[in-house]
Amino acid sequence: MREAGRGRRSPYLLILVAVVTVLIVAGAASAVVQRSGSDEDDGAVSVCDATQVADEVLPSVVMISANGASGAGTGSGEVIRSDGSILTNNHVISQAADGGHVSVTFSDGSTEDATITGRDPQTDLAVLHVAPSPQLKVIAIGSSDSVRVGQPVVAVGAPLGLDGTVTSGIVSALDRNVHVPSDAGRPALLVAAVQTDAAINPGNSGGALVNCDSELVGVPTAGAVMPGGGGGNIGLGFAIPVDSAMKIANELIEHGSVTHSYFGLVTAPVSDGLFVQDVDPGGPAAQAGLQPGDVITELDGQAATSTVQLESLTLTKRPADKVQVTFTRDGQSMQATITLGAAPT
Repeated sequence: MREAGRGRRSPYLLILVAVVTVLIVAGAASAVVQRSGSDEDDGAVSVCDATQVADEVLPSVVMISANGASGAGTGSGEVIRSDGSILTNNHVISQAADGGHVSVTFSDGSTEDATITGRDPQTDLAVLHVAPSPQLKVIAIGSSDSVRVGQPVVAVGAPLGLDGTVTSGIVSALDRNVHVPSDAGRPALLVAAVQTDAAINPGNSGGALVNCDSELVGVPTAGAVMPGGGGGNIGLGFAIPVDSAMKIANELIEHGSVTHSYFGLVTAPVSDGLFVQDVDPGGPAAQAGLQPGDVITELDGQAATSTVQLESLTLTKRPADKVQVTFTRDGQSMQATITLGAAPT
């Protein structure tokens, strides 16, 4: 995907996806950070009853152990279908993708081997499968559209390998686009992520961020840390919105992989928009009439300011979807409709 680019990074924060990598040294195991609906009363938002939420959600949340040639680690996941499908982050299980081993531990302490149904490094999501059984409890699925800034939420997972850990907080912001490490040194993009101050620590990745009705509203994936401050929680965590996560999960379950869209152009931000550096011959942008040297000023109805906008559209729209573009060429403003293509594999 040639148009993918990194947004501006804060000079004060580092984003770590929250997975725990376990190193065995002289027979001792040490945990190392590698990557990291609300109740209302007269208009006032109260905190969740974390005890009640935990009782409801914990049986649906699992601790995931993955190992392969590149190492071993633990993370979290949740049962999303009675057929044994478990949603998690790609970075939790990626090291086991080539002949490694994955197992899940349930809240009752039982452990089952798991297979990888499919994974999507670009959105940092994956689906596992375990043998179906009457004991599997499917988590209730909420809606991203219902999430509001300030509403209370509860995070459930296995930070630092401590399964069944529950933390609580609020949704502190919405619509954060956050880059996190992914496969082969390339970043994944969390599009419109839910920001929360509920503690998200290494090992929470892939777990559950739920509302007060015990419904899944996000998949905790990353936490921010101060440079040089270690991997501990500082009250800034990010979760993939449940609507986006379930869309990817369903496609992985159905096809084993995800087909993303692409524009077929390379851009760089400039003062008045996105400068088109290169266009794939015969690609979607070229077919719409864009040329190197054009400056995109509006993209899908929004002012064009960052290459992350292009990247997020490739992850949220489907091939054959249309995107309206306004651009300038030789001082003249022009418009085009780009019909997105399927990203080359």
